[in-house]
Amino acid sequence: MAEMLKHIFFDLDGTITDPKEGITKCIQYALISMGRHNVNENDFLQYIGPPLRSSFSKLLCSNEESLIEEAVNLYRERFSEIGIFENAVYPGIAKMLSALCENSIRLYVVTTKPKIYADRIIEHFQLAKFFDAVYGSKLDGSLGNKVKRVKLIMNQLKLVPEETAIVGDRKFDIVAGKLNSLRTIAVTYGYGSKQEIVESAPDYICDNPDEIRKIVLNLL
Repeated sequence: MAEMLKHIFFDLDGTITDPKEGITKCIQYALISMGRHNVNENDFLQYIGPPLRSSFSKLLCSNEESLIEEAVNLYRERFSEIGIFENAVYPGIAKMLSALCENSIRLYVVTTKPKIYADRIIEHFQLAKFFDAVYGSKLDGSLGNKVKRVKLIMNQLKLVPEETAIVGDRKFDIVAGKLNSLRTIAVTYGYGSKQEIVESAPDYICDNPDEIRKIVLNLL
């Protein structure tokens, strides 16, 4: 008999909020500031979700640390003041989170975004009341590996894998869940392609927040 679901890890970008405008404009700002003028913000959707440094390594076609750090610093120059709030909560998220809390499920944000920014976003959109904690990376990129981060949180909180699920829009979320023996729920309304989601083989696929609610409540 399957264990009752008690804890859920939620990804942030592409799962709780739609950060498209802020992230893509900040990437564009960084690249243009570095002299890369042939850039279009619509080309950056695939970089919503993964750690920032790995994204800039691909965008700059370089592993040179000083170059990548320059790009990260320029990105954050705009993001910390403007881009962070060029963002919106997906319709139905607050209602779904409220329903899960009402059923005594403990909720956590687990993101590769630096915690200092994730906290501000959750507070800004008045979602903090739904979450026990927000887990993010450090500004230097450490704690940004989602597989290791989930394992660390599981050990820290002494959570039982069979009682825990992870919800996300990218393969990185699903892989992190599977490698830590969690139940996995993928959402299609974020920034992972349908192919990416299907190939990551999540336990469940949801097209909207209300479907998340229904699936989770069926696991109680």
